[in-house]
Amino acid sequence: MSKFIENQNWRYATKKFDATKKVSKTDLETLKEAIRLSSSSYGLQLYKVIIVENPEIRAELQPAAWGQSQIVDASHLIIFANQTNIGETEIDSYLENVSKTRNMPIDALSGYGDFMKGKINTLPEEAKNIWTAKQTYLALGNLLNAAAELKIDVTPMEGFDPTQFNQILGLDKLNLNAAVVAAVGYRHDEDATQHYKKVRKSNDDLFITI
Repeated sequence: MSKFIENQNWRYATKKFDATKKVSKTDLETLKEAIRLSSSSYGLQLYKVIIVENPEIRAELQPAAWGQSQIVDASHLIIFANQTNIGETEIDSYLENVSKTRNMPIDALSGYGDFMKGKINTLPEEAKNIWTAKQTYLALGNLLNAAAELKIDVTPMEGFDPTQFNQILGLDKLNLNAAVVAAVGYRHDEDATQHYKKVRKSNDDLFITI
């Protein structure tokens, strides 16, 4: 755990990436597995993770992200896109996966399935989309932590126009919405931000014990 805290102190939201340095295929697979193993409500994972390597597409995305250099300079651009307009189909697909993975009869999961459907399907459409968008941040957290362990920099980004991202990437046609973006790579030596002392609230200001 001491190493974990040390790595959390090491990481920061990188402002300038070294465009010449690329994350290895092995490390990328580790980051993908960390994302895949992330917790999510009911275990449904109601999102897709788009990894953009194509420089032309990233150049097209940059103006929709306030021109931020991380979009094009980072080794990889990862977009967490929540599923929209979800319903029974997604829940049934999850139950089939549980049945196959755990070698259980699908009938044994019907009660749990009915419970989820009763909770989720009654939500207004906007509330469901907000809920699925929140799930992407759990996966983002896993990415941040795993990357810090590998000494790979990640900049989580909300500074972009989701509508434009959706159009450029064709996400709206797939019932997906770009919820949060992560630029992944290695900090540039010229990024002065890496030398700033980390600013966080004190324990007294942050925690309430009841």
